Amino acid sequence: MTAVFVHGVPETGQLWDRLRACLSTDSIALDLPGFGVPTPDGFGATMDEYTQWLERALREVDGPLDLVGHDWGALLVARVATNSSVPVRSWATDVAGILHPDYVWHEFAQLWQTPGAGEQWAKASVEAAPGSPESPAAQLTGAGVPVEDAEALGGRFDATMAACILALYRSATPNPYAHAAAQLAGPASAPGLVLQALLDPFDDAAASDEMAARLGARTERLEGVGHWWMLEDPGTAAAVLERFWVEAADGRSVEDMP
Repeated sequence: MTAVFVHGVPETGQLWDRLRACLSTDSIALDLPGFGVPTPDGFGATMDEYTQWLERALREVDGPLDLVGHDWGALLVARVATNSSVPVRSWATDVAGILHPDYVWHEFAQLWQTPGAGEQWAKASVEAAPGSPESPAAQLTGAGVPVEDAEALGGRFDATMAACILALYRSATPNPYAHAAAQLAGPASAPGLVLQALLDPFDDAAASDEMAARLGARTERLEGVGHWWMLEDPGTAAAVLERFWVEAADGRSVEDMP
């Protein structure tokens, strides 16, 4: 079994290092194109292109695969789990509310989706002096990332990442469901887990519950943590995931085990 972790925006696979160190199983963390790594020739950084890229990357990993996605990675993982030929043993995501038909993008996303304003943000962020309010690290800290982690993740931010962020968000208007309704209409074939970080300002519990039910996933609430739960309490997150993987492997609920 291999656990495969998929990050979100504006992050890299480094996001998962602390959680992966708590695991007893093999794992890898992918870097999405443009996020700390180059983009392929002709890559437009749209939602569909990232989904197709993820499918190709997963076919190169020895299975069975347990997928875990955060933020934009959660959306990509959900699309692969519900509409892909990639053999997946289990999948887990957070912020399932972003998959809901009525989802409205948050303030940052709306800025990135606005022509002109998004480019101004990108330019200011790339050119910002370290420690300034416009610096990527400061923006991440303001959004709730622990300071040490914000410095590490912010150090990977560059013009390529900024351009990919704008293209990705602009490919998903008015919301992701409008482009992926067919994939998100019914249960996934593999067991699913929806993580609900109770202090996450980017998720909605009611919408998350509805999408979990629609996709045939169970939910697990994470107390006392927010959007970056894997940084705030990696030990608890790792334990939750490993219990779920045991459940997926045995085909029964952890609660039913002796």
